[in-house]
Amino acid sequence: MGEGFYISKVVALTGLVIAAAALATIIALSVVYSQERSKNQQVLPTTSGPNTTSTPSTTPSGPKEPWDYYRLPGNLSPVYYNNTLWPRLQPNADGLYIFTGHSRVVFRCVNKTDLILIHSNRLNFTKFEGFHAILKGLDGATAPTMKETRLVEPTQFLVIQLNEPLQQGSMYELYTEFVGELSDDLGGFYRSEYDEDGVKKVVATTQMQPTDARKAFPCFDEPAMKAVFHMTLIHPQGTVALSNSMNYEPVSITVDGESLIQTSFEPTEIMSTYLLAFVVCEFTYIGSNPDAEVLIRIWARRKAIEEGQGDYALEKTGPILAFFENYYNSSYPLRKSDQIALPDFAAGAMENWGLITYRETALLYNPGVSSNGDKEWVATVISHELAHMWFGNLVTMRWWNDLWLNEGFATYVSYLGADYAEPEWNMKELIVLNEIIGVMSVDASAYSHPLSSKEEEILRPDQINQLFDSITYSKGSAVLRMLSEFITEAVFSKGLHTYLEEFQYSTTGYKDLWKHLQMAVDKADIQLPHSVEDIMNRWILQMGFPVVTINTRTGKITQEHFLLDPESVVDRPSEFNYEWFVPLTWIKKGGSEQQFWFLSKEVTNPDLVVGDADWLVANINMKGFYRVNYDEANWERLIAKLSSNDVDMDISVINRAQIIDDAFNLAKAKIINTTLALRTTTFLNKEFEYMPWETARRNLNYFFLMFDRTEVYGPMKAYIRKQVTPLFHHFEALTLNWTKIPENHTDQYNQVNAISLACSAGVEGCKELTSGWFKEWMNNPAVNNINVNLKSTVYCNAIAAGGEKEWDFAWKMYMNATIATEAEKLMYALSCTKEPWLLNRYIQLCLDPEKIRKQDVAFTLVYIARNAIGHPLVWDFLRGNWDYLLNEYGRGSISLSRILNGLTERFSTQFEYKQVGIQ
Repeated sequence: MGEGFYISKVVALTGLVIAAAALATIIALSVVYSQERSKNQQVLPTTSGPNTTSTPSTTPSGPKEPWDYYRLPGNLSPVYYNNTLWPRLQPNADGLYIFTGHSRVVFRCVNKTDLILIHSNRLNFTKFEGFHAILKGLDGATAPTMKETRLVEPTQFLVIQLNEPLQQGSMYELYTEFVGELSDDLGGFYRSEYDEDGVKKVVATTQMQPTDARKAFPCFDEPAMKAVFHMTLIHPQGTVALSNSMNYEPVSITVDGESLIQTSFEPTEIMSTYLLAFVVCEFTYIGSNPDAEVLIRIWARRKAIEEGQGDYALEKTGPILAFFENYYNSSYPLRKSDQIALPDFAAGAMENWGLITYRETALLYNPGVSSNGDKEWVATVISHELAHMWFGNLVTMRWWNDLWLNEGFATYVSYLGADYAEPEWNMKELIVLNEIIGVMSVDASAYSHPLSSKEEEILRPDQINQLFDSITYSKGSAVLRMLSEFITEAVFSKGLHTYLEEFQYSTTGYKDLWKHLQMAVDKADIQLPHSVEDIMNRWILQMGFPVVTINTRTGKITQEHFLLDPESVVDRPSEFNYEWFVPLTWIKKGGSEQQFWFLSKEVTNPDLVVGDADWLVANINMKGFYRVNYDEANWERLIAKLSSNDVDMDISVINRAQIIDDAFNLAKAKIINTTLALRTTTFLNKEFEYMPWETARRNLNYFFLMFDRTEVYGPMKAYIRKQVTPLFHHFEALTLNWTKIPENHTDQYNQVNAISLACSAGVEGCKELTSGWFKEWMNNPAVNNINVNLKSTVYCNAIAAGGEKEWDFAWKMYMNATIATEAEKLMYALSCTKEPWLLNRYIQLCLDPEKIRKQDVAFTLVYIARNAIGHPLVWDFLRGNWDYLLNEYGRGSISLSRILNGLTERFSTQFEYKQVGIQ
C-alpha cells in the first residue's frame, strides 16, 4: 500500500551514498520523513474509544416506552437469585449445544410500578398460561396479575406489564424457565473445546463482563444491581462444577434415565452480575493446604496440571494475595480463590469473585518451554486479577462510564503485586514501558476520550465494550501512579483502606475515591496547591495530556494540549480548556530532584535556568503523564550527555528511554525537527540497557512501517545495523557465544532485541545463527534446544529466510503444541514468511476454528498485516469477509477493534483513509 509515498531519485541515491555515515543517514531520513509526512498527514483515529459526537441515537425516534431505553429504570432492586443450569456437553439432534435452566429472582419494589423490566438476551422462555414468567408475592405481599409479557430484542429486555402496580417496599419473586445455546461465541454461558489424547472435550464456561450475564439467565444486568447468587449446576458424571463460592457435597441424580451430578454452591457475597462465573469441565487442579484460611486452587486441563504448568501460578498467588491484604489493610473476603485456565477465552483474564478465568497463556507456565516474558505475563495478570478482588469486586464502579476506576487501578497495582512476588524484576520501572509510553501515543489523538465519561454517553452494550481499551487500562494506571507519587504511596494506600471500608459490598464513583484520598492527605499534612479532586479531575475528565516546554535560558515554561497531528480538530469540549495541574519534577547536572506545581498555561521559574555547560532533565522517571520539550541548546546538551560514557550515573534508565520517546513524538507533532529526534538514538551503540533500546525500537518501527516499501529502507537498515552491532556482540559475549541465558530479567528481554534487530538489519552472522538453530530442531523435532526467550524471534527469522518446508514444519508444530505459550509463538512466527501464497493460506485458515481458535483470529490477522507482504492480503480479506467477521464477533467487539487497529497501522495517506469505508 505504498501509494502516496513518492521518494525522488535524488533523495534515494543520496541516502544510499551516505548510508555508511550514521549521522548523515539520520539527516537524509529525517528530510524525507518530514516531506512525506507533510504530504500525507495521518488522518485515521488511533483509538477505538467512544466518540460521542458521532454516536447514533441510543433509542428509537418518536414516543419512547421504558423498554426502549438501555438502562433499567431503577424501580426494582434484586435481593438474591436462585439459579439452576444444565449445560449439555454433547450436541442435540440439530447439532446444537444447549443449556436449560430455571431462575428465581427475589427483588424489592423501590418505587411503585406496574412494569417489570429484566435483562434477557438469546434465551427462549417456557410460557406459563401464555406468559414468560410466574410472579409471586413474598412476606404477605400479593402479586399483581400479568397483562402481557414479551421480549424486546434491541434493548435486550424481558418486559412484564402488570394489571396492578407492585407496592413500594414489598418483596416479590419472579420465576422463569428457559433454553439457551451453549455456543462458541466466547460470551455469556459458552463452550470451549480442546483435544485430549485424540478425544474432543467440551468445557461449559462463562464470560459475563460487561453485559452477557443476561445470556445465561434473566437478570438485572447492571453493576449497581448487586445481589446474592445461589447457584446449582447439573452436569455429566466424570465432570466437576465450579462457581464463585464453595460447593456443597455433590449428589447423584437421574433425569430421563441419564445419570448426572447436581452440584449446589454456598450463597455468594453481595455482588454484581458481571462477576458471576460457573464452569463444568473435566479439569483437575493443584492447590494449597486445604486447612489454610484461604483455599487456593489452580485448575487446567489434566495434562497441563500433570506437566506442572500450574505450579508457578500456585507458588505466586498466595504471596500476591497476602501483599494486597497488607496493601489495602483489608482481609480477603472469601474462603477460596479458584483460578482456571481455559482453552478458549476472549480476554486475558476475568476477575470473577472467587473463580478467576484466564487464557491458558495468562495462567500456565512451563519453565522448559515458556519464556521470561511469558512468566512475567502470568505474574502480572494474576496480580491484576487479585487486585480486583477488593477494587472492583468488593467495591464496584456504579456504572461503566467509570470502568477506568476498576481497570486503571488494577493495572497500576498489579505492578506492585508482581514486584513483591518477583523483587528482582524491577516491575515498578517496567510499568513505564509496558503501560505509559504506549498509551501516550493513543491519547495524543484528537479521537481519544476522557477516562471518565458522562453516564448518558455510555448506554448501549457496544458503547460499553468500546471502553475496554488502552485509555481505560493504561492511562488509568498512569494517572493513578502519578497521584500516588505526589501524595506518596503510603498515603495513597491509607486512603484506599478507608474507601474500601466505607463502600464494601456497594458501588461508588470516582468522587468517593478522591474524598478518601483527600482525607488521607489531610491526615498526613501533605501540602497540595489544590484538592485531590481539583487536581485529578483535570486528568480524568478531559482527554489527552500536556506537552510542557521548558526554556532553560529564561526559566519560562508553557503547557499545551499535545496532539500528534497538530492540524487535527478537537471537537470534544473541555470545561478545563485543556489545561492541567502538572507536578513538574526535574534534575540538573550534578543536582538532586526538585518539584514544582505548574498550574497555568505559562509561568517563569528561575530554578529551571541552567548554565551553558549544564543540562536539565524533567519528568523524573516519568512520574507525570506529560511530555517534555526543551530549548534547542538543552536538547543539544542532553544528546551530548547521552553520548558520553558516564550517562547512566546521572540520567536514569527510564529518563534515557523518555528522552527518546518524547523526541520522536514531538517530531511527529512537528514541534521539533525529525533530525533532532533521530539523533537521540546515536548513543545506542554505547547503550546496553533494555528500556532505551526497546523505546527506540518501537519508535523506529514507525519509520519502518512508513518506509519499508520505499527506497529509503536501505539507508534505514544501514543505520540500525551500525547501532545494533555492538549490542549483538555484547550479548554474544555475555552469553558465552549464545550458550547461556542472561541472569538479569531485562537483559533477557534485550537479548531478544539484539538478535531481532540484528537479523532484520542484516548484521553478519545473525540469520545464519537463527536459521541454524531452527534447522537443528527440524532435523530432530522431538528435541527443541532453542533458548525459550529467543523462540519467537528465532522462529520468525528462520521462517522469513526459508520457504514452504520451514513453514509447513512450523505449522505442524503449531497444530501439535500442547502448551499454549509455545503455540502462541508459532502462531506469530508463521506470519513472518515472505511467500504471499503461504500468507494467503494462513489467512484462509483463520476461517476454520479447528485450525485457528476463535480467540486467536484477531491476533493472527494483525501479525500477518504487520508483514509488508501480508498487509494488502489481510486488507483484501477483511473487506471480502466483513459480514462474516461482524456476525462472528459483533460490532464494537474487542476482536474487531484489534484487527482494524492493527491493519491500519501502516495507513497514512488520504487514499488509504478513503478505503476505510466499512460500515
